Amino acid sequence: MCHIPGVPSPADSTLSPVTLLEEWIPLLGGRGGRGLDKKTAEGLDSLGLVTVDDLLEHFPRRYEDRVRFDRFPNQPTDRPLCLRGEVTDAQQRFMPGRRRLFEATLEDPSGDVLSGRIVLRWFNMPYIHKLIAVGQELVVFGQPREKGRRLVIDHPDYEIIEREHAGEPGAAGIHMDRIVPVYRLTNGVSQRFLRALLFQTLEAIVDEDLPDRFPEATPPEPGWFRARALRAVHFPRTFEDLGHARRFLALEEFAQLQLGLLRRRALWESAGGVPHAGPGALLERFIASLPFPLTGAQVRAIAEVRADLSAARPMNRLLQGDVGAGKTLVATAAMLLAVEAGFDGALMAPTQILAEQHFRNLRGWLEPLGVTVKLRTGSRRDDGEALPLFASTTPPGTDGFGSITVGTHALIHGDGSDFDRPLGVVVIDEQHKFGVAQREALVAQGDRPDLLIMTATPIPRTLTLSVYGDLDVSILDELPAGRGKIITGIRDTAKTEAAAQFLRDQLAAGRQAYIVYPLIEESEKVKSAAVTAEFETWQRRLDGYSCGLLHGRLGSEEKDAVMEAFRRGDLQVLIATTVIEVGVDVPNASVMFIYGAERFGLAQLHQLRGRIGRGAHKSYCILMLDAENAEAASRLRILEETRDGFRIAEADLAIRGPGEVLGTAQSGLPDLKFPEFLTDPALLQQARELAKAHLAGKTGPG
Repeated sequence: MCHIPGVPSPADSTLSPVTLLEEWIPLLGGRGGRGLDKKTAEGLDSLGLVTVDDLLEHFPRRYEDRVRFDRFPNQPTDRPLCLRGEVTDAQQRFMPGRRRLFEATLEDPSGDVLSGRIVLRWFNMPYIHKLIAVGQELVVFGQPREKGRRLVIDHPDYEIIEREHAGEPGAAGIHMDRIVPVYRLTNGVSQRFLRALLFQTLEAIVDEDLPDRFPEATPPEPGWFRARALRAVHFPRTFEDLGHARRFLALEEFAQLQLGLLRRRALWESAGGVPHAGPGALLERFIASLPFPLTGAQVRAIAEVRADLSAARPMNRLLQGDVGAGKTLVATAAMLLAVEAGFDGALMAPTQILAEQHFRNLRGWLEPLGVTVKLRTGSRRDDGEALPLFASTTPPGTDGFGSITVGTHALIHGDGSDFDRPLGVVVIDEQHKFGVAQREALVAQGDRPDLLIMTATPIPRTLTLSVYGDLDVSILDELPAGRGKIITGIRDTAKTEAAAQFLRDQLAAGRQAYIVYPLIEESEKVKSAAVTAEFETWQRRLDGYSCGLLHGRLGSEEKDAVMEAFRRGDLQVLIATTVIEVGVDVPNASVMFIYGAERFGLAQLHQLRGRIGRGAHKSYCILMLDAENAEAASRLRILEETRDGFRIAEADLAIRGPGEVLGTAQSGLPDLKFPEFLTDPALLQQARELAKAHLAGKTGPG
């Protein structure tokens, strides 16, 4: 067994998951047991490692197979490599502008004449030359790229292979000749120290101190239990064992997550509420006034919402619908039922553009019914004081009705005085743009109001089950009739002139268009076209047609003026950033060019594409890529194949992972340690059943 200098052996200490690390680790380099030195203590604390349990759940970020290293390449590779080599040259150079460069040449110590050599480079890290020297053996991890006829790895992960130290027998058994864990670090905590500390701790602790958190669960792999899984996830004997361990721990993590969601739902419902549904005459008049029939999905969703509003418990419902599926109409139905019962309704949108569009739509729909619609948006002074902008319609015949207030974040800065009557229904549009605290702040302005959360970003079923387990879910899986077909294509940016001619033909036919760029201004750090730099170029290309510029740094009045001109048709082309991603509804706009399409996720591109195809005309979405972006073209091909947002979302999840797709900061959830299993429906369902059984008192975490 390996022993860390100064760390007590298992026979010397009683160790458990609640033991503090400052009690477990004596002073590094001092054998007097005076505790941790300040730098190491601060480093462990910044990593969140306070107790032994924290340490055991500090899982590796990746693994290196140090039994069979990658062979030194002779050309660039398309993936990172793990190499073991000897430093044959090391030198520090000074560059213009007082910049420093340290280079170390790494060669295969076996002397294989077919092997190449790799140059390792670090910029502006002057201390590196004190750590790496000729003659050392290194393990490095990084992706070789060709720079001036040399293969180079910039800023690689590296570890110096040290000889065994006195008092540390068998150290090579931890750091070499096995599948080696690589951990997230910080200043004051080295890879070797943390790896050895974890190894010694796992050797010292007994299985009984690491009970399964759901002891009566059937493990996803027979014969596995928590203690075994923790040992295998840190120091796996085989990659197969590692897979079993991660799956076991993922089941525990997801079951705990589901338990929290179910408890939150039970707490929400147990507090009780009052029905917020009127008899429905106002809703019937609204539906009868529409110039189009509802889809079957809308009828079903309205019925589900109406049942919730009629119950003496608060609604907590997620309304999912693809772009253009008619979510706003369902939300309007919910608010009308509350308004008819004498309550107010609120609709919060993430941007002023979207809030004002909702306001216009609701005013057009509801003014004839005698319902008051108000708008509240705002900005802040430096001192944080809200400066609201109010607008409202107050038609006759509103006695006995509540009103509807549409707004942005400005709604959550109020104290409830913005509402004339008790707040009965809260609708949150594009929920992923708001944090949990922001949603709760608006809900808190009422007395247990019903909550309807809307999203036009389709969420894969596995993520819905995992993250929105405390919500009921309604899905709009039909598009209204009369929508035009959208043709999506991937084109080379070198063919922009041909694309411009196609656009001129469409404009000549009376259509309008969007041209979207990922950046507002050009950047030295990011190689991508920017909207402000390209605006004048497009004006020249489209001479004779009116172009408008829209991005997030424009003032509210400027944005409003540009959007209103585009809606009226005074502008034929809108050259914009993703500020148009949600809420912009111009049926005559039938063409969209998206430059730098590789910089967007699939779901976001699908959202952007949803700005066209809203009228009866055939529409065209052109994804513009550089010719060398073959990999991106392959990823984006699914957008050519389908308009099914849920299928696209599943593909996005598989490519980018749940962290990028979902955004844990917005969901209000902790970072998941095993997010890759969110694509495993069977494991998620098992976790759900475990959590339900625990809540019913049949089993529970240890």
